[in-house]
Amino acid sequence: QVQLDESGGGLVQAGGSLRLSCAASGRTFSGYAMGWFRQAPGKERELVIATTWSGGSTYYADSVKGRFTVSRDNAKNTVYLQMNSLKPEDTAVYYCATKMGTAYSTNPSRYNYWGQGTQVTVSS
Repeated sequence: QVQLDESGGGLVQAGGSLRLSCAASGRTFSGYAMGWFRQAPGKERELVIATTWSGGSTYYADSVKGRFTVSRDNAKNTVYLQMNSLKPEDTAVYYCATKMGTAYSTNPSRYNYWGQGTQVTVSS
């Protein structure tokens, strides 16, 4: 059974940083793409960053370029989302998700497995 567990959310002031973790279990994820999505109240779920579990090219949404970065610990099957220079508009529930195949998609329905989400709140 595939399981994705996010952690690391919280409350931070504008300009601060947080690091989210997504720990995956249940299978080997080589050949899978993964994405970090976020959903703010009243808004659609949007793709923030997409990459593969094994490395390679990474997609960054324009809204987070230069502020967010992704890294991975393959030994732990964990991907990290480092968020710097946070803004109030970054406030959302953040989800990690994974899909078969290495091509990322901005469409949430393309992803096969989802974590439970972690709340990030940025105060002004």
